[in-house]
Amino acid sequence: MDFHDHREPERDDAPAPVTAVDRPPRHLVVIGNGMAGCRAVEELIARDADRYRVTIFGAEPHVNYNRIMLSPVLAGEKTFEEIVINGHDWYADNGIELIASDPVVAIDRSNRTVTARSGRQVGYDKLLIATGSDPFIIPVPGKDLPGVISFRDMKDVDHMLAAAEDGKAAGGGQAVVIGGGLLGLEAAHGLTLRGMKVTVLHIMPILMERQLDEAAGWLLKTELERRGQTVLTGADTAEIYGDGKVEGVRLKDGREIPASLVVMAVGIRPSIALARDAGLDVGRGIRVDDHMVTSDPDVLAVGECVEHNGTVYGLVAPLWDMCRSLADGLVERHSGYRGSITSTKLKVSGIDVFSAGDFSGGDGAEDIVLRDASRGIYKRVVVKDDRIAGCVLYGDTADGNWYFDLLKKREDVGAIRDLLIFGQAFASGGGQADPKAAVAALSDDAEICGCNGVSKAKVCQAIVDGAASLDAIRATCKASASCGSCTGLVEQLLSITLGSDYGGERSVKTLCKCTSFGHDDVRREIVAQNMRSIPDVMQKLHWSTPDGCSACRPALNYYLLCALPGEYVDDQQSRFVNERMHANIQKDGTYSVVPRMWGGLTNPRELRAIADVVDKFNAPMVKVTGGQRLDIFGIRKEDLPAVWADLNAAGMVSGHAYGKSLRTVKTCVGSEWCRFGTQDSTGLGVKIERMTWGSWMPHKFKIAVSGCPRNCAEATIKDFGVVCVDSGYELHVGGNGGIKVRATDLLCKVATEEEAMDYCAAFIQLYREEARYLERTAPWIERVGLDHITSRLLDDPDAVPAYAERFRFSQRFTQNDPWAKRVAGEDREQHAPMASFKPQVEEPA
Repeated sequence: MDFHDHREPERDDAPAPVTAVDRPPRHLVVIGNGMAGCRAVEELIARDADRYRVTIFGAEPHVNYNRIMLSPVLAGEKTFEEIVINGHDWYADNGIELIASDPVVAIDRSNRTVTARSGRQVGYDKLLIATGSDPFIIPVPGKDLPGVISFRDMKDVDHMLAAAEDGKAAGGGQAVVIGGGLLGLEAAHGLTLRGMKVTVLHIMPILMERQLDEAAGWLLKTELERRGQTVLTGADTAEIYGDGKVEGVRLKDGREIPASLVVMAVGIRPSIALARDAGLDVGRGIRVDDHMVTSDPDVLAVGECVEHNGTVYGLVAPLWDMCRSLADGLVERHSGYRGSITSTKLKVSGIDVFSAGDFSGGDGAEDIVLRDASRGIYKRVVVKDDRIAGCVLYGDTADGNWYFDLLKKREDVGAIRDLLIFGQAFASGGGQADPKAAVAALSDDAEICGCNGVSKAKVCQAIVDGAASLDAIRATCKASASCGSCTGLVEQLLSITLGSDYGGERSVKTLCKCTSFGHDDVRREIVAQNMRSIPDVMQKLHWSTPDGCSACRPALNYYLLCALPGEYVDDQQSRFVNERMHANIQKDGTYSVVPRMWGGLTNPRELRAIADVVDKFNAPMVKVTGGQRLDIFGIRKEDLPAVWADLNAAGMVSGHAYGKSLRTVKTCVGSEWCRFGTQDSTGLGVKIERMTWGSWMPHKFKIAVSGCPRNCAEATIKDFGVVCVDSGYELHVGGNGGIKVRATDLLCKVATEEEAMDYCAAFIQLYREEARYLERTAPWIERVGLDHITSRLLDDPDAVPAYAERFRFSQRFTQNDPWAKRVAGEDREQHAPMASFKPQVEEPA
């Protein structure tokens, strides 16, 4: 279409010019309170905040929010408040009038007014149409039945959430999602997490066929099916049936899928009805020039509703470029929009995918392919004439931006062709991985954050301007503030730009190779995001391997168990083999069994039961342990339930000698028998053990109570030790008698047994909540410092009762003897084994 000259025509009788100081701001009216309209206003304000007075009409009752993040809201990963882009304060601070829940229904170009549904009329000097897209509803019988919805806004999300709740109340709901593109798969994923049984219908043979090739589409389908969804490709919908409401979907081949909810996610169309009715030039979208000006020089359009040089874009990245060019035009700058070469970087149901360019192949094209089926990774780069023509990445998209940069600039990749498929870190380093050098080599206009359209140059400029942390970057240029998948890139740019001045909030040792998060990060996010399961954590924190590994799964299982007592179902498959078998495996494959002896005390009935077990099962050895118990060796795996049953019959429970939990409470005879004893150490030890047994912890935990300072129970090399004195009880913490012996630190002195027990419970709970998995109390205290412990427990008079109460509350759900439960058939493994996770034998005690 023709370009416009946006300057006012010169006239011989024109009045003297009005200065900028005297000129009242012109009125810009924006139709659409979505991402495009508000981003255009942001860009305009950044260039000249006083040029226009702004009024925004929105059809929804909300402020501007990130529509891309509707999927995490549906999945329960984010709240609506967390996806708001511009809150009420932004409108107020910039003098913007927001008219919500009142969409514009007519444009009068001759009088320069718009009319809203309420009848309100508003005049404009410049009008911006940012109406986005409308969902496409396939014209099949039943499409208007109650329960048939699209997936475009918060209203749709609220409808799906209500349907999921209704399904739970009815014992499980069923949903059908029509459309195997991004929106459809995200809707299916969210509804699955909400407890619905979901079937995805896709008319094409490949899921997301516009973004993925056949191999990547097959991997995606297989993974979604493994997660419990039913995916039917080549499925053509004939009708939606039901009597007064949705009851199911019937396919053209006769198959019927029952459903109480049908989500239409088959595509979008530019919303152009308003522009067409106003007489603007439209094709597939509202036709615009390089400054987003329509056929009327006073009317502009931006976003998914526009057509530029015959192209309609349905992706976010072109939207940001359009908004910049539009704002330049409104302030009389002349850098126009020239179209976009697009890429797609998405997280589909927690699985990273990326595509760009033409990956269909063809004459003269060569495919370079890398497959790693065990890790769920597939990479395909299409090269033509030593230049990248297209690429598809599945499972590992870290190099997507680099491939896209090479594609856009038509760089000759002949010299690095042999290393190309291994990514930028290898190709840039000549075969040696150097991720930091790879990020440094990205061009300034390389896109870092696709959700918010932030380039490398913009991130670096924000750092130079003082944003020296990840949170500061998110607050300024918004990079990594949405889905978080670009967090690693942003952190590397912080490190490169600031050098030694970068503190590296997340430079701590990561929990494992599956994540960039450390232990403390994971524990914090579990609570902050209200995560409820291991898959939930891996999804929200972008785990690189779908099932985790033998390092992270036991840690996540413990962190969830600690954070959600009584709610989280212990995942037996995520425990070490000793904890799964409730016994200690020995080098010959047999097991040793250690029944609990409270405070080291026993009686004839228990001793007879142990002797009978030894005889009955031909145990080759019985040994007194360092924790004052008897250890029965040489029990075969198949005999364990019978051994437990016999010991249970004598009233004996598991001693948890195999667990990351309380092991023993060692005592001396104390004042009842010893002439040096000052207090009843045996009695107190029994009380403490009965209070603390069964408690899962970051590592094994040992307690001792000595009746006098002679310390026969060795309380000063235990995780928690009590030394009885004439005036009461000295409480010691952080001891270790293992390879690296560490004497305890004195925590405090108390006067009564009740206080000693409260402090013991409080210290254990503080350790449970703050220590990292597999970290004993000794290295934990050395890491955080004794002052940290005392400040937590001693400085606030309410701290000890609060921690002790949390500990005792959690004990309500853990003091169930696992031997008795296994004998009764109540302690079966709750989850099927994960494909890539093999429980390991723990390190020796």
